[in-house]
Amino acid sequence: MQPTEKKPDEEHIEILFADIDDTMTTDGLLPAETFAALWEAHRSGLRIVPVTGRPAGWCDHIARMWPVDGVIGENGAFYFRKTADGIQRQHVQTEDERAANRRKLEQIRREVLTEVPGCGIASDQAWREYDLAVDFCEDVPRLDWDAVQRIVDVFERHGAVAKVSSIHVNGWFGDFDKLSMTQRYIRDVDDRDFSSSPECYAFVGDSPNDEPMFAAFVHSFGVANIREFLDRLTHHPRTIVSAAGGAGFAEVVARIVKARRNRDNSGS
Repeated sequence: MQPTEKKPDEEHIEILFADIDDTMTTDGLLPAETFAALWEAHRSGLRIVPVTGRPAGWCDHIARMWPVDGVIGENGAFYFRKTADGIQRQHVQTEDERAANRRKLEQIRREVLTEVPGCGIASDQAWREYDLAVDFCEDVPRLDWDAVQRIVDVFERHGAVAKVSSIHVNGWFGDFDKLSMTQRYIRDVDDRDFSSSPECYAFVGDSPNDEPMFAAFVHSFGVANIREFLDRLTHHPRTIVSAAGGAGFAEVVARIVKARRNRDNSGS
C-alpha cells in the first residue's frame, strides 16, 4: 500500500495515538516542537495517547505529568490514565503471571547476550513489568539487521513474541500488542468500539512494530524517518509527513488541529 494524501474527514479525529521513540522524540530527546504540539492539542481538545514500548515506570510519569489523555505501555501490556481518583491502571496479566513470565525472560536474556555480540539490555529494563528490551542502537553501537534478526530468533525459539522498534527488540509472553490495547482503551474510555467509529481515531509512528496500527487505522501517519523501514513493511502509513521525529509529530498535530478548527468555524 502506498501512502495517500489527506483523508477528507480528518476533522473528525478525536484521539491521536502516537508512538514515542523517534516519533515524538528526535535523537533521543523530546524537542520543543513536541512539547508545543502536546499543549496545542490539549488546548484544542484533541486528545493524545502515547503508545510505546517504554516501561511501566516511565508510563506512570507520562500519565501523571504530560498533557495526555492516557498512555499505553510495553507494547500494549497496559494503559495508565490520570483521573480525579488518581492513576487508573489496566493490565492484561496478573502480578503472578507477570512474575512467572519474567523468570522465563531471564533465560532469554542470558542467551541473547551470549549469542549476539554487541547488543545490550535496555537501560530502562529495571522499570519494566512485562517484557525484555534488547538494545541494538540506543546505548550501544548500531548493530546490522542480521544481528537484530538473531535477537528476534532467540525470543521466538522460546515461544515469545518479538517486535522490532527503532532502537530495541522487545520480547514478551502473552497475547497482546499495541493494537489490542488501543482497542481496549477506546472501549473503556470512550465506551464504543474502534470499528464503529474509525474516523475518530488516528495513529502516528515510525517503525516496524507500528505496522499493525498502520494497517488498522483509517488515519495512519508516518513521520519522515519511517521511509528507512518501508521495504520491511507490508502495510505502510497512509500519509508520510515531510518532517522526521518530533517535528514530524508536531506536523501531524498541526494538521489535525487545523482540520478540526476549520470544521468548527464552518459550523459543520
